[in-house]
Amino acid sequence: MARQLTLITGGTRGIGAATAVKLAEDGHDLVLAYRADRAAAERTARAVRDRGSTCTLVQCEVSEPPQIDALFSAAAAVGRLTAVINNAGITRNLASLAETPVGVIKDSIDVNLTGAILVARAAVRAMGRSYGGDGGVLVNISSGAATIGSPGEYVYYAAAKAGLDTLTLGLGKEVAGEGIRVVGVAPGLIRTDIHACAGDAGRLDRIAPGVPLGRAGEPDEVAEAVSWLVSPAASYVTATTLRVSGGR
Repeated sequence: MARQLTLITGGTRGIGAATAVKLAEDGHDLVLAYRADRAAAERTARAVRDRGSTCTLVQCEVSEPPQIDALFSAAAAVGRLTAVINNAGITRNLASLAETPVGVIKDSIDVNLTGAILVARAAVRAMGRSYGGDGGVLVNISSGAATIGSPGEYVYYAAAKAGLDTLTLGLGKEVAGEGIRVVGVAPGLIRTDIHACAGDAGRLDRIAPGVPLGRAGEPDEVAEAVSWLVSPAASYVTATTLRVSGGR
């Protein structure tokens, strides 16, 4: 049986890195896209290879369409994609919308929504049967923010992720005949550096006690959900988003 080949955007840190390692353990070979942190990319690649899988690293800014084209071309040189994890995302600011710089808003929409849509488009063209593919799975990594709105923090980010949920719903129905399942995962408060990058390193510990399960989640817990969704065990699941948020 041929090995599975999965592409992950934002695949070398946080949830993306945990997902890469989990899928390597499941027998996937990986193509991992990263934005800038080469050291983190190399660490994740080593972890994947230590588990017996191949790993190709590609630097890619998903808000730049030519770079997305180059990413998928690099993946095609490795083999036929069987799954794409649409994970790249940014948060750069914690503030009310009125106090958030326009540039931050535009960058967030460019990466979290426009870039994700363009990656999804490329995934359909890579895996869709009418384009010569064998079908596969597209997983959109959304956020619990999409349904709680994140007032006073980053409503623009929440809006972008809500758009991604709609993409999952509509595209899942659109490409079912192409042999592609489109599913989403919406993490809640997960212990990654995304909070520090947004300017509030203590946010996680401050908010986590209010989660119904009483704690923050771990990247590995999100990776387990992705692992299930790309597996044959989830063969009748499409056009829906699974919340991994501890009840929040």
